[in-house]
Amino acid sequence: MLSETPGIASSDRPVDSGSSKTLVEHIYQRLRREIVYLNLQPGSKLLVEELRARYKVSSSAMREALLWLVADCLVTTEPQRGFRVSPMSIADYSEITRLRKILERMALVESIAAGDDHWEAEVVAAWHRLSLVDMKRKGGPSSESVMLYNARNAAFHDALAAASSSQWVNRFRRVLYNAAERYRMLYFSTHDFQSSVHKAHKAILKAALARDVELACRLTDEHIDTSYETFVASDSTWPGLPPAASRSARPLSGQPAHRGDARLNHV
Repeated sequence: MLSETPGIASSDRPVDSGSSKTLVEHIYQRLRREIVYLNLQPGSKLLVEELRARYKVSSSAMREALLWLVADCLVTTEPQRGFRVSPMSIADYSEITRLRKILERMALVESIAAGDDHWEAEVVAAWHRLSLVDMKRKGGPSSESVMLYNARNAAFHDALAAASSSQWVNRFRRVLYNAAERYRMLYFSTHDFQSSVHKAHKAILKAALARDVELACRLTDEHIDTSYETFVASDSTWPGLPPAASRSARPLSGQPAHRGDARLNHV
């Protein structure tokens, strides 16, 4: 499980930016981090005026950032009811897993077929950077290590798919990756890192570089399935998330979560 560190998703500093577009993007990134790293709990209300005051930005900039998160499926909105952090459930993660396998396979098939020497070099570099992250420290990985690992893990999978020419496939595979990210972070909040993940990444790397499309796709399917199955078999939980377990996850920053409605709505 994670060792405690000072907060990494702090929002008590004013956002300073040179343009409205950059300002919204900055708010979006900070809010996204709070959602993914469980400081804003699934199902909790996102009150524009409260967030605006906390982030020290305008209401219009905050609303635009929240709408970007709606497009990412990390936030939901309903007329007259405002914004909420998207709910989480085993059923939701199961569907994310099924669709991720379809889109990752599509992207990988195209990418391996089209990838050149530059693509190979970028894939190798991304895997090397990922392999350098220390996730096995005594007492569990630090929050900073988890954040770095998660960023480099995303970069590795993005690099594998980078030679795919389909903008729609890559756009939606990224949305699904981000949706699955919350479940990985929930797992990391109560469990140690599994070294077998590094072996899986290396096997996918070797198959991709060998241009063995079928093996690379099969290993990627197994990798995604293993993440889901490990989560379901674990005692990771949030109040209301089946299967029931004895403890709740803590936010990965080491800060108290912004509670709101802590229950997870099932889909």
